[in-house]
Amino acid sequence: MKVKTFLSSGPLAKRARAATVVASLAAVSALVAPTAVAAQAPVDSKAGAAQLAAASDAVLTADVGGTAWFTDKASGKVVITADSTVSAAEINKIKKEAGAQAGALEIKRTPGKFSRLIAGGEAITSAGVRCSLGFNVINSARQYFALTAGHCTSGRPSWNIGTAVPGQTVFPNYDHGVIAHSNPAAADGRVYLYNGTYRDIINSAAATLNQRIERSGSTTGYRTGTVTGLNATVNYGGGQLVYNTIQTNACAQPGDSGGPLFAGNTALGLLSGGSGNCSVGGTTFYEPVTRPLSLYGYSVF
Repeated sequence: MKVKTFLSSGPLAKRARAATVVASLAAVSALVAPTAVAAQAPVDSKAGAAQLAAASDAVLTADVGGTAWFTDKASGKVVITADSTVSAAEINKIKKEAGAQAGALEIKRTPGKFSRLIAGGEAITSAGVRCSLGFNVINSARQYFALTAGHCTSGRPSWNIGTAVPGQTVFPNYDHGVIAHSNPAAADGRVYLYNGTYRDIINSAAATLNQRIERSGSTTGYRTGTVTGLNATVNYGGGQLVYNTIQTNACAQPGDSGGPLFAGNTALGLLSGGSGNCSVGGTTFYEPVTRPLSLYGYSVF
């Protein structure tokens, strides 16, 4: 499966309330790479910080589209998730690049293709594409803005809810975009749960490993899952890498991009992309919401 962000065409939502991003996903079946152990090293030895850093750098250097990875210090592994487009030869390329650190790699497979998702929880539209609104936010001057994915706002300044803020769209490397509301009264600080109710979002925080999470999007509605990795790097191919993402097993599909990741009343992230779908499951990746909040001085409300 190939890593992707999800872009979708679709009808205009009546109101922009809250949004969730991205990804067709697929259930992850584990394929553990054989561990190379140095001569006379104990079988249960774990890679140290320097070895893990070298292994992670090797994955980046190999530059295989359709892969995402993060460092799990607890297990002493660099955990790689490869979608269905990644061949055995490309897996071997990664291992070869890692060289002596190949034993520090743990390789998992996920069906489908990673892609960027464009379509919070409620739909926002621009020039025939649909993304999801992540969170409505406010600045110190009491002006209202909407957060979504940067791959949504990149090259698309005009949206049904307002205009993208110059200099506040980032993709690749990170994946966030900011839209200034043309009608501030329409900005709702809640997330739509697609059952006729809304969740009030009152604060923001960094996600934690194994945390139970919730997401909302204009294609697949309200979904739940857990955080399976932190600081994951996603390679969408063509030089489009996104760093320091939150990896989860919550499903998503095209049009969910930019939608909100949250836990209870706390904002966590914005959907960037993933693989699979909500019929078979999948893997999704999120821009930490704390990044654009801190960069531009916004807060949830």
